[in-house]
Amino acid sequence: MKISLDLNRCAGYGNCVDASPEVFEMSDVEDVAEILISEPRPELHESVRKAARVCPADAIIIKEA
Repeated sequence: MKISLDLNRCAGYGNCVDASPEVFEMSDVEDVAEILISEPRPELHESVRKAARVCPADAIIIKEA
């Protein structure tokens, strides 16, 4: 799995951070999320999928291997 964020869509809700804090955090500079791990370990995949589902802006892009 490889993930990316569409920063043009991200509105800084923080739902991704709540769903997968090991993978996402909120930026200190802008009101958007940042990816901590772009290729998360398999045990984090389900939380990343949840983060994508709960993102109201549909800003998380997941590419499955």
